[in-house]
Amino acid sequence: MSDLSSQNIMYLPGVGPKKADILKKELKIVSFEDLLYYFPYKYVDRSQVYKISELNGNMPYIQIKGKIIQLQTIGTGRQQRLTAKVTDNTGYLDLIWFKGHKYIKEQINPDREYLIFGKPSLYNGQINIIHPEMDMIKSDIPPIHLGLKPFYNTTEKMKSGFINSKAIQKYQKAIFDTYIGKITESLPSYIINSQKLLLLHDSLKNIHFPENDQLLQAAQYRLKFEELFYIQLNILKLRNQRSVTIKGHQFPIVGEFTNNFYNNNLPFDLTHAQKRVIKEIRRDLGSGKQMNRLLQGDVGSGKTLVAFMVMLIASDNYYQSCLMAPTEILAIQHYKSIIKMAEGLNLKVALLTGSTKKKERDYIHSALLSGEINILIGTHALIEDIVQFKNLGLVVIDEQHRFGVEQRAKLWKKNSTPPHVLVMTATPIPRTLAMTIYGDLDVSIIDELPPGRKPIQTVHYYHNRRNNLNRFIRDELNKGRQIYVVYPLIEESEKSDFKNLMEGYEYMQRVFPDFKICMVHGKLKPSEKEEAMKLFAAKEAQIMVATTVIEVGVNVPNASVMIIESAERFGLSQLHQLRGRVGRGAEQSYCILMTSHKLAEDTRKRIDIMVQTNDGFEISEADLKFRGPGDMEGTQQSGLPFDLKISNLAKDQKILQYARNVAENILATDPLLELTDNQLLNRQLSKLSKKKLDWSMIS
Repeated sequence: MSDLSSQNIMYLPGVGPKKADILKKELKIVSFEDLLYYFPYKYVDRSQVYKISELNGNMPYIQIKGKIIQLQTIGTGRQQRLTAKVTDNTGYLDLIWFKGHKYIKEQINPDREYLIFGKPSLYNGQINIIHPEMDMIKSDIPPIHLGLKPFYNTTEKMKSGFINSKAIQKYQKAIFDTYIGKITESLPSYIINSQKLLLLHDSLKNIHFPENDQLLQAAQYRLKFEELFYIQLNILKLRNQRSVTIKGHQFPIVGEFTNNFYNNNLPFDLTHAQKRVIKEIRRDLGSGKQMNRLLQGDVGSGKTLVAFMVMLIASDNYYQSCLMAPTEILAIQHYKSIIKMAEGLNLKVALLTGSTKKKERDYIHSALLSGEINILIGTHALIEDIVQFKNLGLVVIDEQHRFGVEQRAKLWKKNSTPPHVLVMTATPIPRTLAMTIYGDLDVSIIDELPPGRKPIQTVHYYHNRRNNLNRFIRDELNKGRQIYVVYPLIEESEKSDFKNLMEGYEYMQRVFPDFKICMVHGKLKPSEKEEAMKLFAAKEAQIMVATTVIEVGVNVPNASVMIIESAERFGLSQLHQLRGRVGRGAEQSYCILMTSHKLAEDTRKRIDIMVQTNDGFEISEADLKFRGPGDMEGTQQSGLPFDLKISNLAKDQKILQYARNVAENILATDPLLELTDNQLLNRQLSKLSKKKLDWSMIS
């Protein structure tokens, strides 16, 4: 289909330069092929024609046949509207337009019969349709296709430029009229035949102009399968290439550092999950191939302890390790906990952040080169070119989603043989999402909490229980505990959000004047943010009022209460991450979700799930279903490293697994896709990579 990918959308009949510019800016559509792969978001059955007497204001989209018997403009200025009265001899219907009066007037022919499509509503006892779609019925030309009608997402700018859903369907028709039979296949025939798939041409035609529901479903399946298949094929092929071409350091020794720690310093018995994960990592370290492993574990599950034990194995084998964290406060926390665990082990651990003084920085640089430093912990400062190691064997990255691919890759290059890589996340990831975002990594999961941790009690309060909440807060503060109060802040520019945060801060000061309160939000300078967090960590402040900037990176075991204001505005995974800021000590901890009484059904379900379970994986699966596969950590839905045109990771899990199985079977016999039958697969992968999809994922 190279023809269509090189055809500028401007030259499609009905488009032209102005509309092409709108399509490019609004939808990134620049070629005929881009348009073909812009799929409808829903379909409405237009096989039925209603009588006006059958209509009511609660019906979904409908269509009727009727004559225009009256056309008039009502009102003046911005209040002006164009109305038309329609009859089909069973009743009367009003059509209303608030925009484009002149154009519509020119198109409408009174006393002619039209096929009218739209959503009926009731106003002043009269049924009307606002901005209907209309097609004149001519005796010599049959009416438009009366089957399944596709609907395409459009923006306000597109509508202002006269590109609505109907216009997009006309553009699609223009492509098929011109290129019928010329859309070349993108899957080898052996896959199409074995999987019983529609041909690409038939799939694209039926996705835009479905002949019937059965063919529409077959088209959707074919296109979803292909999209997910190529994603998995590329991920798995990259993994094959890495295992063949990238050798890894072998760590055969479990020696003095590891044994001393295990026998003398281990803070608590390892859970079964931690033991299982360490065995999986040990297997990688002895394979002679580079380890590339994702370590998932809920907040407080003991990921840092596992990472430290792997660092000890690296030290036993005379290699250095580094751990990179996304914030200075998180790096400092890792440094403090590792220093404590490393007591008496004769292990040199250093901390390098943006705040490190020049004299200390110079010492670290030379001590790394000499091999004196065994473990380096830090922030982005670790990836600076000046930071060089004598023999870097292991890289650990915490909360890896906070780093870009290029940033992470800089660490790989600090040794001639790439170091082993362990990336950690406290955000549980649904299996389908992990297979897609982290598909080229081996995945280890710590699904057990260390002994002694009490499950966090989560309760849901409406705003009218504020007095009860305040009494509870005071009781906890009097016990010497600390409290977080978190407000939503979707964008730092949202004034109402910022106002709510400030009002909340002032309210807490009034109600709890005898306690010190600090505040953290995104408008503070990094140094001010760090200072407030340090105050809280040092127990000098008892209440922290904050936005979600405290979601990752604050470990205060003494904090026992997390209050989340306007909890209905947060996604499930984000609520779970915030809840994980408490429950880090031995005392009972609480998470209180504050909402208004008016909750949508989906929101109520989200809140109920939070109250019912502390299981991060259960929550992440539910979040994927509620919110889609965007950013599972936050409120912005842009987390995937590529665009899915038609598939949905929440709804299409079976297709994803099936597509992955097919890809695995192909690569089992042809790991680098070198056989003649697989050259089309290589060409498609090459084409997809040119679209700047971030196929490399982690590496």
